[in-house]
Amino acid sequence: MPVRRLIAALFLVFIASAAIAQPAVPVTGDSAEGRALIERLRAGGLVLFFRHADTLGMKCDRTFRIGDRDGQRNISAAGREQSRRIGEELRARDIRIASPVLAGPVFRARDTAELAFGESNVRVTDDLIADDYAGGRLDAVLTAHARLFSEPVAAGANRVLVGHRTPAIMVLGESVAQRAFPEGSALVLEPVPPRGRLLGIWMPAPIEGAGFHNC
Repeated sequence: MPVRRLIAALFLVFIASAAIAQPAVPVTGDSAEGRALIERLRAGGLVLFFRHADTLGMKCDRTFRIGDRDGQRNISAAGREQSRRIGEELRARDIRIASPVLAGPVFRARDTAELAFGESNVRVTDDLIADDYAGGRLDAVLTAHARLFSEPVAAGANRVLVGHRTPAIMVLGESVAQRAFPEGSALVLEPVPPRGRLLGIWMPAPIEGAGFHNC
């Protein structure tokens, strides 16, 4: 087994041993659970890790090259509108975000962040790259996710990250697996070592019948 895959497998075993056995249930702001998450976010000091917006019906990844938009699965027209709604919802809910927002370089993550929060407020980082694009850096990418999920956040604002589902599953385990983490939703995390503590999964701008692609 290649060293990269062995490290990733060991990381998964470690995380799985401490993960919640059953996937979490994503909630909207209209539910009691959603309102409680929003109140926590208004106080700041948390981490919001967004999965990129809707890609339903878009072509699957083909080249796995950063910068090759045509070879990537991009967000749909509905996903672009969803991204804008995410930004609007955070502003309407008076949820303050720390600057800059960090986003992965694969276009569906980067586009989601820039449409939601403004291009000038986004910094693209390989720390949030999709697993299929990480190559020999997968172990480093997982370590970076765990660090960003667990590093302290100053009170009054929240760290906002935009990335992909699989690295989150590899770091947090079954609590965010299966149908728990739809496109356009966010993990709400308390930043505590070693990888953050999941408080819930919030859908600020859900799309009926969407949330998972067919690739």
